[in-house]
Amino acid sequence: MLRSTIRWMTGLSSNMEQNKSTSTVESSASTSEVPVTPDAIEVDNSQTILLKIATLYAERLMNDICLVVDGVEYPAHRLILCASSDVFQVMLMSPQWSESQESRVTLQETPQCVPLFSEFLRYFYTGQIRISYEVVLPILSLADKYNVRDLISLCLEYMQNHIAVAAIHGTLVSWLEYTSNCGHQDITQTCQNFIKWNIELVARTADFGNFELDVLVTLLHQSDLVIKDEMTLYRCLEDWLNHQANRLKTQLTLTEFESTLKQLVVAVMTPVRFPMMSPRQLAELLLSPLTKKYKEFFVERMAIGMAFHSGHHERVREVMRTEDDGALLFEPRLYIVDTCSSLLTIENFHSLPSYHTRTLVFSSHSFLAEYAGDRACEWVVDIYPKGVWFKKFFLIVWHGTVEMPEHVIRSVRLSLTCKEPPMDRHEDMRVKIGVLIYGLQDGVEHIARATEIIHRFNKKDRVLNLDDLLPFEELNPQQEVVHNVNPISPFLVGANKDMLKLHIVISPAN
Repeated sequence: MLRSTIRWMTGLSSNMEQNKSTSTVESSASTSEVPVTPDAIEVDNSQTILLKIATLYAERLMNDICLVVDGVEYPAHRLILCASSDVFQVMLMSPQWSESQESRVTLQETPQCVPLFSEFLRYFYTGQIRISYEVVLPILSLADKYNVRDLISLCLEYMQNHIAVAAIHGTLVSWLEYTSNCGHQDITQTCQNFIKWNIELVARTADFGNFELDVLVTLLHQSDLVIKDEMTLYRCLEDWLNHQANRLKTQLTLTEFESTLKQLVVAVMTPVRFPMMSPRQLAELLLSPLTKKYKEFFVERMAIGMAFHSGHHERVREVMRTEDDGALLFEPRLYIVDTCSSLLTIENFHSLPSYHTRTLVFSSHSFLAEYAGDRACEWVVDIYPKGVWFKKFFLIVWHGTVEMPEHVIRSVRLSLTCKEPPMDRHEDMRVKIGVLIYGLQDGVEHIARATEIIHRFNKKDRVLNLDDLLPFEELNPQQEVVHNVNPISPFLVGANKDMLKLHIVISPAN
């Protein structure tokens, strides 16, 4: 009887409906149809019923089982537990489990989950629970452990909408580690993207030290990592190593400590792209305490950088051929230093007319290596945040003219023009282009979207059009006529949430 009642409550009785004699509850429910008459109304008294169920827990009425967590007793009801949790259903209803015959069950929970178990259990009775960046992880851990699917969805939805808050309060790396281990891939990807595009923000928190080695090394291999320059990334990794050193000192002997720390240094510093540092920055590294302590390793890595800047092509090719992912050492990341990027802002966005265009002109270095010189290339950036309008025009063809009608594209377009392509028509200028779009979440400004592309410019192909940088409707949401509400795009920043902010990154990729 209990089993069929639970299935009826949770909507899991599809198979049993084929044989109504197996459940008196389903039988009575199927024969209790009320005739529909013109005066019939649907009465919703669900809140009262929910209140009655919540009262059972609040006043500890008619409980038939007691859960014990860290010495604290929680009177409960088998029916509610089994209806809410697949794990409790198996534990309390399967004869193979000893708990199914007991009225007192002891549960082992982590120290982080123990203080929240009461709220977790109350959710079973009320459907209510308070979630914040501080407690969402232990709540999700409990929901995963007991397979409370609706609560899992609520926690993941909260995390998806509050990534930025987790970052500034130092819990995002922990979110990433947990969701990755438990298979919540969508949230894992969102966390990875936020960290990859805002690593300097995340590195300023103590939680950055909680990065597992393999996860951090995987991140360091990414070429779409957004950072001021490679030296800044090196400083972030120094902080991570200091955190590991402080942690390991209390756990290992001196000999074990030195050996383990050296392994960590080699593991996280090998993916650092020393060739992307300037010769001056490489010289400054010689004064770093970390470099002095592990001089042999760092001198070898810095020598690769100097070989690149000196034009020693044979040494560069050797590194690319012999090292795992050696070619990545000579590929720029999305550096937002002034020499290869420029900021573009469009204020008073809501008052802009349709098909408005904003133009930016800036220069970037034409070469990465020092020996090639410091010649700059000039770029013209045109951004169309509210669609593109092609006016009517006449096309001249061999037998006369053809009228081309006007045409409108609902797209967020960026047009990039190379003003100084190579003069030789057979020569290309290969560049890496990054478009970083800022957003606002819970008052935290951050890079919310990054687009990366490798493109070749030449005398005939000077212009690159990038369409759909953002979904048009997300940047230009329509007003809700019924409620007379002007929805705000998550990609508008500033005090009044009316500024579109982009970073354009252009680096040589030769």
